[in-house]
Amino acid sequence: MPADVGNEEQVHQLVEHTVTRFGRLDVAVNSAGTEGTPGSIVNQTVESYAATFEANVLGTFLSMKYELRVMLEQKEGVVINLSSTMGSRGNAQNPMYVASKHAIEGLTKAAALEAGRSNVRVNAVAPGPIDTGMLDRIAGGSDNIAAVAATIPAGRIGTPEEVADASCSSRPRGPGT
Repeated sequence: MPADVGNEEQVHQLVEHTVTRFGRLDVAVNSAGTEGTPGSIVNQTVESYAATFEANVLGTFLSMKYELRVMLEQKEGVVINLSSTMGSRGNAQNPMYVASKHAIEGLTKAAALEAGRSNVRVNAVAPGPIDTGMLDRIAGGSDNIAAVAATIPAGRIGTPEEVADASCSSRPRGPGT
């Protein structure tokens, strides 16, 4: 079901549709986002800030708001928010993306503290460079990917499947498992 994660009513309808169809919500992965407009902070605009934060932070907030309502009532569930290594280490040429990922990590920590006593886990997965169109844009073109890979301890770019595997391994587990 398509939904604009920056639209509260659409996010609410998406979660309600999921619960109606499946009877519950066990795992939610909040991964929608944008890298924003690359460049120096002195060249950023209010529009770039708003667009990046609407997709990345507002989208994560609204998704968690409705996902957690269901999971807290169920007394179990897992929410996984996609952050980035840039959420902790930064990047000089992508300030809005970096700031938005810092905000996602803060929202994740606050929600984890709130939901933990109800057997609901809230975590963030913070991958490094992943082989996607976003990486091409952040790196300034596919010709620069090898240079990015050289900065990674594994010496290679990650894959979307690896991020999915890390996210899916966070499924709910009952007592004693």
